[in-house]
Amino acid sequence: MATKIRLMRMGKIRTPYFRIVVTDSRKARNGLSIEEIGRYAPGQEPSLIEVNSDRALYWLGTGALPTAAVEAILKVTGDWQKHKGLPGTEGTLRVAAPKPHKSVAYEAAVKQAMDEPKEGATTLKKKAQEKLAAKANPVVEEAPVAEAPVEVVADEAQVAEAVVEETPAPEVVAEVTPEATPEAAAE
Repeated sequence: MATKIRLMRMGKIRTPYFRIVVTDSRKARNGLSIEEIGRYAPGQEPSLIEVNSDRALYWLGTGALPTAAVEAILKVTGDWQKHKGLPGTEGTLRVAAPKPHKSVAYEAAVKQAMDEPKEGATTLKKKAQEKLAAKANPVVEEAPVAEAPVEVVADEAQVAEAVVEETPAPEVVAEVTPEATPEAAAE
């Protein structure tokens, strides 16, 4: 009986998962197998490759022929080099970094939630936002800068009305004397 080491396809339509099996060469791809010696999942980064080295070497020693895909997998794990007596028996298999435990991620999320502000709701109403902004950035009204003296062409009644209408402010109000107006200069 001729035996082969090949891949048996499992999994969903677009997420394949393979078993590395030893089977009779006359059987169908997913038919009855003699022994399962490993697993291969190409959908992950890096690909998951698990091979029972002792059983793979046993079947290679008894004359089982690997398919091209299985031969490539055995070269990555280093089992093909061991069987042929070639250098590089350690293989080039990359191993994924271990995932952190779920409790570690949960504790980090709880700690982050405790650091959030305790001011209440995260979305404030418009008036509350304005009050917070006013407290945070108090608006300081600056006094207008004194300008150079300007000739005033007005009579005393208009100036008096303007002074009464204005609210008292820390501004300097210049008094207009009849001598400063052009009418007084004409007289």
